[in-house]
Amino acid sequence: MALPEPTPGLVISYAYLWADQARAGREEGAKDRPCVIILSVTQREGKTEVMVAPITHSQPKFKAEGVEISAATKARLGLDDQRSWICTTEINRFTWPGPDLRPVSRDRPDRFAYGLLPDAMKKQVIDQIKNRQRFLAVKRDVGRER
Repeated sequence: MALPEPTPGLVISYAYLWADQARAGREEGAKDRPCVIILSVTQREGKTEVMVAPITHSQPKFKAEGVEISAATKARLGLDDQRSWICTTEINRFTWPGPDLRPVSRDRPDRFAYGLLPDAMKKQVIDQIKNRQRFLAVKRDVGRER
């Protein structure tokens, strides 16, 4: 199984745990979904910490809470044709690759990434997250064996 390099802008398949689910005591995401890697940092001990933002079909209440993915980008990545947004109000943090990384499909059990966002979209997502005064972060490694 060849894992992709955790590069910012890479869209992966991941069992995302929403912050409200974590507050309710859940430890596992309800479903696997595409997520965008927004940051990847290699720590001194050689482990790589990754932060991902979820992709959802739910339109954000405010424009500054998400970035819509164009139909052309969704088609290139092999995602469905429904409107989707990258949520910029919360993230998951985990040690790469972690137990929640998922294959993109049953037909491709060896493939974990859909592809890269265009640079301008990646920048827009990262800028929205950086400019937030507050966002929710769920650390997924807590209490888990590696």
